[in-house]
Amino acid sequence: MASKSPGILKKSVVMVGMMGSGKTAVGKFLATLIDVPFVDSDDEIVAAANMSIAEIFERDGEAFFRSRETEVIERLLTAQPCIISAGGGLFLSERNRDLIKGQGVSLWLKADLNLLWSRVRHKNTRPLLRTPNPRATLKELLSNRTPFYEMADICVETKPAFSIEATAKMAQKALIERQDIVEVAQ
Repeated sequence: MASKSPGILKKSVVMVGMMGSGKTAVGKFLATLIDVPFVDSDDEIVAAANMSIAEIFERDGEAFFRSRETEVIERLLTAQPCIISAGGGLFLSERNRDLIKGQGVSLWLKADLNLLWSRVRHKNTRPLLRTPNPRATLKELLSNRTPFYEMADICVETKPAFSIEATAKMAQKALIERQDIVEVAQ
């Protein structure tokens, strides 16, 4: 196992980026490196609603889901510092970006279209990709969302050759370099 972070996380880190960018996998590994809890905001919404995200979208619509997403991120940011995997659309909301900026730090896992497509094309759990041409939809989502993701506090690029561990270690290094995020042990 990799060595632990040489400090204490002072505020929550919110992993943002497209579906398939690795927010959950990298976030879980990063949480073990830093020795803090990991929370998936989508899992929190699913647990509270007692239905899948696809079911929430179908029954109540995207606007309802986005409202629940804001409630969840606000609650998570006021709890003990942790690593939070955010749904791909969470960071599009100015309110959510402001909440994160005020109480945490955003870390964008940047991935290109080919990598994203290779990771999501066989999954049927992505309600936004239930279209006649899901790859084209993914391309359009990436194009529309990238300007928002570029507002993140930290960017870590991920590539097919990078393992989950290597990407998590790059994220850990980027966090340690920011003295407002990690209090370095003396």
